[in-house]
This record gives sequence, structure tokens and C-alpha cells, in this order.
Amino acid sequence: MHFDDLNLIPPLLSAVRDMSYDQPTPIQRETIPPVLAGRDVLGCAQTGTGKTAAFALPILQRLSQERKQHAGRRTIRALILTPTRELALQVARELTRMAKYMTGLRILPIYGGQPIETQLRFLRQGAHVIVGTPGRVIDHINRGTIDLTTISYAVLDEADEMLDMGFRDDIQTILEHTPETRQTLLFSATMPRPILMLAQRYQNQPQYIKVQATELTVDTIEQVYVEVMPGQKTMALSRILDMYDPALTLVFVNTKIGAEEVVTYLQKQGYPASALHGDMCQVERDSI
Repeated sequence: MHFDDLNLIPPLLSAVRDMSYDQPTPIQRETIPPVLAGRDVLGCAQTGTGKTAAFALPILQRLSQERKQHAGRRTIRALILTPTRELALQVARELTRMAKYMTGLRILPIYGGQPIETQLRFLRQGAHVIVGTPGRVIDHINRGTIDLTTISYAVLDEADEMLDMGFRDDIQTILEHTPETRQTLLFSATMPRPILMLAQRYQNQPQYIKVQATELTVDTIEQVYVEVMPGQKTMALSRILDMYDPALTLVFVNTKIGAEEVVTYLQKQGYPASALHGDMCQVERDSI
């Protein structure tokens, strides 16, 4: 199957070709048709399987088809909630790329850490799609600076992560401010009971789509592991860096304190290393 087989409009197909997409991923193949048909979707797929395009392409197409009804008005038609600021920016960038041939469509990310005055200025200019984190969306609801009564599409992206981060009440408050007639899409890597309860409460007979990724990596990525004692990890890391001399390296650790400890060690060894974690302000995170 190709994207041409999914009944997408020419502007979206042109954008997809520009992004070097050829064949849709399984989650895209299964999700795009029911979303185009107006169905609610409960999607279970791991990160990296193409969920963003799975919901973005059909929503953008439906927005394009509705433009005649809302000509000249920049009212919020779609709301996409993500657990983190970085994901909100990433999703907004992807939507902007997919909508590059759709003139006049305005996509706006709103998230904590960005100056509120900047967001208020952009909101006053109007937007069709809002991509935001729950906390900042709640902030705008409380300020009366965002109106969700015009929403036709609501997306919960990485819903299990949002619940793990304690956003359940925020999500429910946000959805209560949207029309019951909205189309609701919920995507999650896992389907624990709280996710199913959200779906039962806020979705209308959703189509359940589960995609099991058989390949989590591509064949251009080489994977190697090294067995070392816990206390020798940072030393082994520095030796690997010396051996391969990479231009850029991303090191994952499981705690914020661990990130700082690894950075301190690497800096003492002369490596230009920086930490990136949730205790840092947004300006620092953007800079790094």
C-alpha cells in the first residue's frame, strides 16, 4: 500500500512526498481511513511507529474540507495534548510540514516554560490547531484566553505517559470544556485500566487499533552492548567515546541526578557535555 491508496488530498500527498514518506506504517494504514470517516479511534502502538502522521494527516484533510464553513475565521478546530514540551514542539513541527501546501492553516504549540505573553499574542492572532501540554492548556482555560467550544477534534498523544505524570485530572477538565460532538483520538503505548476508563468516558464507540511492532530499529542502526560493573559505567563510556570519537552523542540515564553525575564526570575528563532533564528551565533546555 502507498499513501496514494488512502484517499488523501493532493496537498497532503505532495507534503508526504517531500518528507520522503513512501509506504504508510501499519498504524497509519489502520488509523487514517476510520479517522477520515469520522470514527473515534483508540490506538495502541509504541513510540516511533508513525502515530503523528496517523492522526495528523486525516485531521488536516478534514480541516481542509471544513474550511469553506469557517472561511476567514481562525477558531480552534483541533486540540492535540502531549505529555512534554519537547513532544508538543515536535508534533507541531510535523503538522506544519504536512500542512505546507495548505494555505492559511495556522498551527500553534503552547507549553509551559515559554513566556505567557508570547503565547497570548499568538493566541490573539488565532489558530486552527493547538498542540499543547495539559498544564499550560489548563492555565489558558483558567485565564479565559483559549476557547475550546469550537473544537471538532481532540487527540491524546502518549496518553499513558500523561497519566503517569499525573495529568489525569487536567485531561478530564480539558475534555469537559470541549463539545461532546468532537471526534476523539487516543493513542497509547500501553492499555492499562485508567486508559480504558478514559476511552469509555470520552469516546464514542471507538475503533480499537493495536499494532505490534516487529522491528523497533532500522537496518542502518548498529547496536552493541558492553557488560561492565555498575561502578565502571562512566569509565567505560569515556573509553568508548575515545575509541569512536563521535561528532555527537546522546546518553540516556534513568534519573535526573544520574544525568548530572555523568555530565560532571565527562566534563572532568575534558568532554564538552551537558545535561538535559525536567528540572531545568525551558530556556536552558532550548539552548542545550
